[in-house]
Amino acid sequence: MGILNVTPDSFSDGGRYLDRSHAIAHGVAMRDAGADLVDVGGESTRPGAERVDAVTERDRVVPVVRELTGAGVRVSVDTTRSEVAAACVDAGAVMVNDVSGGLADPRMAAVVAETRVPWVLMHWRGHSAGMQQLAGYEDVIGEVRAELVARVDHAVMAGVDPDRILLDPGLGFAKTAAHNWALLRRIDVLIDLGFPVLVGASRKRFLGDLLATGDGTPRPPAGRDTATAAISALAANAGAWGVRVHDVESTMDAVAVAAACRLGASRARTSREGER
Repeated sequence: MGILNVTPDSFSDGGRYLDRSHAIAHGVAMRDAGADLVDVGGESTRPGAERVDAVTERDRVVPVVRELTGAGVRVSVDTTRSEVAAACVDAGAVMVNDVSGGLADPRMAAVVAETRVPWVLMHWRGHSAGMQQLAGYEDVIGEVRAELVARVDHAVMAGVDPDRILLDPGLGFAKTAAHNWALLRRIDVLIDLGFPVLVGASRKRFLGDLLATGDGTPRPPAGRDTATAAISALAANAGAWGVRVHDVESTMDAVAVAAACRLGASRARTSREGER
């Protein structure tokens, strides 16, 4: 899943794709590099980000979704708002990626149930402005699992087809670096629930901290793609359904290497070509 932020303030690429022509070109380029989906978002969810109104978010994303779909790109929409999700599905989006897991907008479940598109439920404890104050856990793996199961139960009770539900551990959302690494080490706990699992670690702060200079300065986001690719390969080998990344090409290469180690080069090559 390639990331396309149509925002002025996303932590990694804010402002680069506000121009619609740039956004469309980048979305097509990610598809051509191997992305199965391009995830279009119009509101930054970085820690501390301020919210935008629904009209602004909708006006940013709907034209991009429509044009990308028209160009043959499979698109998901990254939103917590049901009205934005509905408008994007009408414009051709085939998946809703909701970082709030349905908590931010109680009407989201009804929209997903009615449109019958897949819905990514991410682990979430609150909006970006204050989410890091909610990173308190006795057992991060068990609590994230339990809170995601509760969101699944709510979605199914609201009429959402369980076969259309995906889970995301929410790395970096109300999590410390130690929480993120613990969840990655035990991603099998979520995979064993039987739902496809999406992992989103791309360029996040905990990678910058890991790769910090000697004086402790975190590596800038643009220098975190190799680390992202490594996590992508590990997640793929662990059985994750997908990874959400900024740099598609490096992740495709890393996943191909991991698949070759697991399956053998010829089988991995056949599998990769069959997915294109």
